[in-house]
Amino acid sequence: MNENRPPRALFAGVLPLPVLGMGTAPLGNLFAPVSDESAEGAIAAALAAGIRYFDTAPFYGYGLSERRLGAALSHLPQQSVSISTKVGRLIVADPAHTPTEGYLVNGYRAVFDYSRDAVLRSFDESLKRLRRDRVDVLLLHDIGAETHGARHASVLRQVLQEALPAMQQLKDMGGCQGIGIGVNESAACLEMMQRCHLDCILFAGRYTLLEQASLHTVMAQAQRDGTAIIIGGAFNSGLLADPAGPGATYNYAPVDAATKGRAQRIYDICAQHRVDVGAAALQFVLAHPAVASVVVGMRTAAEVEHAIARLRVPIPPALWESLRAAGLLLADAPTLSRFAVIR
Repeated sequence: MNENRPPRALFAGVLPLPVLGMGTAPLGNLFAPVSDESAEGAIAAALAAGIRYFDTAPFYGYGLSERRLGAALSHLPQQSVSISTKVGRLIVADPAHTPTEGYLVNGYRAVFDYSRDAVLRSFDESLKRLRRDRVDVLLLHDIGAETHGARHASVLRQVLQEALPAMQQLKDMGGCQGIGIGVNESAACLEMMQRCHLDCILFAGRYTLLEQASLHTVMAQAQRDGTAIIIGGAFNSGLLADPAGPGATYNYAPVDAATKGRAQRIYDICAQHRVDVGAAALQFVLAHPAVASVVVGMRTAAEVEHAIARLRVPIPPALWESLRAAGLLLADAPTLSRFAVIR
């Protein structure tokens, strides 16, 4: 895949990432089962299309996503693809456990653990599943007050005292090229950026075509700090994914009426300009100078092709202006007149 600009460099130019990455949470049987053959076909389609960045985590299918990704990439030299994975949960065998977190995989459960020993153990287990001796990006997964509630303060102390030093050690030893966090909470990003330097943040769902409240907080601070942003959840958990109209979910839960109404207004304006909402959503986030890449969840070869096609759609500048005039896009949110991916 040859973009119409060079890949944006992370980590002082050490690790350039392509603008489009494949998110592999769906390959962990997220909300629906996926066969091994279908998962392998989706990854093969991504490779054939030129996608060379894959994001995964132990939590995604309790290790299933990592195992499938490792098997599908095992024939390639490690340096030919970039992989990000995460620490912060341990996967524990539990024959009595049935799925409660969206991943349709029996016999395992995930346990939050940000201790030094757990970070090192999780990383080692991920490498075994991925069939690699290193990854490119290592992210601390799902920290923040919304996730941990009353335990947030103690979790944050352990993160700063144990998890991050362990991750830095892994980086210093060559286990990864960059470290950061993978979250969907703006406040968690700001807390961490105030306390330490992060190479990158996988920021899910909080800077999108639907919502840009983080423009002057997380995104601005990342740009000042030189922290690369990898966007996840550009479709807000499926709300902006379907070309026909708003989806039924937002933030991994049934969408409320007000949010769905805002999404419908975006759909209506995009329809007036004959632009696919998903194309506008992907290209909008890539316009921000702090954004290095956008990761899109894909479970089939058809979804891979659809994501790439959306990056090729011409976006008329008038669309952005109409969204601004309707109060759906902040006046100073960066936009592109057209973002093309040319093979």
